[in-house]
Amino acid sequence: MSITDYTVLNNGVRMPWLGMGVFQVEDGEEVIQSVRYALDAGYRSIDTAAGYRNEAGVGTAIKQSGIRREELFITTKLANPDQGYESTLRAFEDSRQKLDLDYIDLYLIHWPGKDKFKETWRAFEKLQKDGYIRAIGVSNFKIHHLESLKQDSDTIPAVNQVEFHPLLNQQKLLDYCKSEGIQLEAWTPLMKGNLNQPEITKLAAKHKKTPAQIVLRWDLQHGIVTIPKSVHQERIQENADIFDFTLSEEDMKTIDQMNQDHRLGPDPDELLF
Repeated sequence: MSITDYTVLNNGVRMPWLGMGVFQVEDGEEVIQSVRYALDAGYRSIDTAAGYRNEAGVGTAIKQSGIRREELFITTKLANPDQGYESTLRAFEDSRQKLDLDYIDLYLIHWPGKDKFKETWRAFEKLQKDGYIRAIGVSNFKIHHLESLKQDSDTIPAVNQVEFHPLLNQQKLLDYCKSEGIQLEAWTPLMKGNLNQPEITKLAAKHKKTPAQIVLRWDLQHGIVTIPKSVHQERIQENADIFDFTLSEEDMKTIDQMNQDHRLGPDPDELLF
């Protein structure tokens, strides 16, 4: 396995296992530099969102890199206030213009919210049919949201990007997504830097790796796409250096048993809009 390896989504699109997230990275020089560091280190997947307010900087970094568009996998997400059919179509075009791309590889509904996501999903289906998006998916959807969507749509989301880390391993959701052919993707995989956990520290010493590398490797071995965020070149490189070792079954179990169902971000059932 290497940084160029990918999973194949349920519609045949290839998505790299490792990507770079840019949540809370400032637009302009900071995000441009961070994305350039990642692309130089071999990353080919970049994850942004309208709500991060840095799509323009991501687009600039892509242009500056000179890497062929078809080699890249670019994800962005619909901002919560833009849910709804017509508003989704407008918001998507705004994101596409900011990124300065002909198409987006993966477009996600950022949060389910209360009652508009089915209408939003119809707009997603249209955009995909029209060739503007290669794969459509969701973010922060629980099983009941996915079941509800399934009742009114023939298109199964290609990806569900959720909070996933050793303290919140979402086992039931992971099992459900695997059974439905939905690729799970982890946001905040590194627990906002809260990696000073005895079990992880011990495994890091055993494998001569950093705690971050242990957790990212755990993601990959669970078949989960992971998108760690950093603005530091050496950390971006370090996060990519996870393809030269393997966690044993026992190691994996040790991390699995750390689960506390502890969220660091909002509960999707409580973030209603």
